Amino acid sequence: MNSLVSSTSLSQHTIKMLLKSAQAYVDSPQTRPCHGTVVNLFFENSTRTDLSFQMAAQRLGLQTLNFDVSHSSVNKGESLHDTLETLEALGVDIAIIRHKEDWPQQFADSDLNISLVNAGSGIFEHPTQALLDALTMKQHFGSVRGLTVTIVGDIKHSRVARSNYHILTTLGATVQFAGPDEFIAHDLTDVPWVSLDEAIETTDVLMLLRVQHERHEDSDVIQEYHGQYGLTEERLQKLNKDALIMHPGPVNRGVEICDAAMDDPRSRILQQVSNGVAIRMAVLDWCLQGGRRGKLVSA
Repeated sequence: MNSLVSSTSLSQHTIKMLLKSAQAYVDSPQTRPCHGTVVNLFFENSTRTDLSFQMAAQRLGLQTLNFDVSHSSVNKGESLHDTLETLEALGVDIAIIRHKEDWPQQFADSDLNISLVNAGSGIFEHPTQALLDALTMKQHFGSVRGLTVTIVGDIKHSRVARSNYHILTTLGATVQFAGPDEFIAHDLTDVPWVSLDEAIETTDVLMLLRVQHERHEDSDVIQEYHGQYGLTEERLQKLNKDALIMHPGPVNRGVEICDAAMDDPRSRILQQVSNGVAIRMAVLDWCLQGGRRGKLVSA
């Protein structure tokens, strides 16, 4: 059974296979009908990830179950493991989970007979976001190998940064980080931390991360963030003419990125959203190809 719970568990072969499959869905509106049942378990708010998984399942012809956390037995104390056992007993094939905790660690040795897909786990992982980012880069440059990708912002609290680092370096890209010293991630100290103003003229991809105001309500860094670390109009003029501007969303305009950059032809922010549907179609199809027999594994 195939599950996608961590970007670190994906081999280069599997990543390339998923990108190729997703590109096929981009190129052709015709899809191979799949059979199965999917449920989204979103314990955190989401627009892009939640809706794109729903759209992906719909386009594949899958049955989808509505799971409303606020009306579920979770509010009566039911654990995530017990919820998943209930879904397995109901015959659900794939559970897509978004949670504030590092939930995949709970199922490292699980014998659940259901595919699990990580739609966000705390500050640790967001593998499908990194896959759609890689697809967006590949569509423009032809290959990810050899690219320099600069990820700017709150690396310390970013699951997007962590998953992108693992997937992009596996594909042969060079990843570097930029931002305030307060946002340095101590589990990623081997990754170069660069000056944004020095990197902006040479980077191939500039990926801005959302400033998570909910984590930094009292931080002085936020007050001056745009001028020091945001993509201002001045930095936009210095950005390589062939570079890409990316952001996983939601965007804080005037904080991470100026309005002019949102409308710049180098921006791929909405293309990332579109590619999210194709990537998630590829992931769901891949999970279903693993069947419903055998111990839970991730490939």
